[in-house]
Amino acid sequence: MATKIFTLSLMFLLALATSTAASKYQFQKLKETNMVFYMQDWETGANATAFPVAGIPHKPWGILAFGTIFATDDKLTVGIERNSSEVGRAHGIYVNSALDGSDLHLLMSFVFTNKAYNGSTLEIQGADRFYLKYREVSVVSGTGIFRLARGYATLETVFIDIPNSNAIIRWNVTVFHY
Repeated sequence: MATKIFTLSLMFLLALATSTAASKYQFQKLKETNMVFYMQDWETGANATAFPVAGIPHKPWGILAFGTIFATDDKLTVGIERNSSEVGRAHGIYVNSALDGSDLHLLMSFVFTNKAYNGSTLEIQGADRFYLKYREVSVVSGTGIFRLARGYATLETVFIDIPNSNAIIRWNVTVFHY
């Protein structure tokens, strides 16, 4: 009997502690943040930022090849130009996940380095059907200013060089956070 009371008391205290921690955010109004920046995705040249790291054995690895996995450290900039001011970096991976080569699956952390969001991150996940003019992926989380963020991003390819696998992607991001 004493063990049962102790167990129930412990469960009650754990539930109370959990609900108290969660209630910190429960009554706060969500803020909406909108931002636009450009991801400089370069797989060739002296300043390449994305590299194939794995693929299907005995098949060529490339952006249009199913199963190819890329590691990326792409620059995020204010403008379309490669030398435009940096707002952060896109760290992560993308995988060509369509048998016909038409779809990338993105898993990225946007690590902000600009004054407004320095040290904060956004976590991105989703299907990038890069042959479409506009695509949408999810913002699934964040840190710092964007703690517990949720939202979406619309992508538009503004420059593409398929033979060299280089691209500039315009990101229009909307996040809701505390």
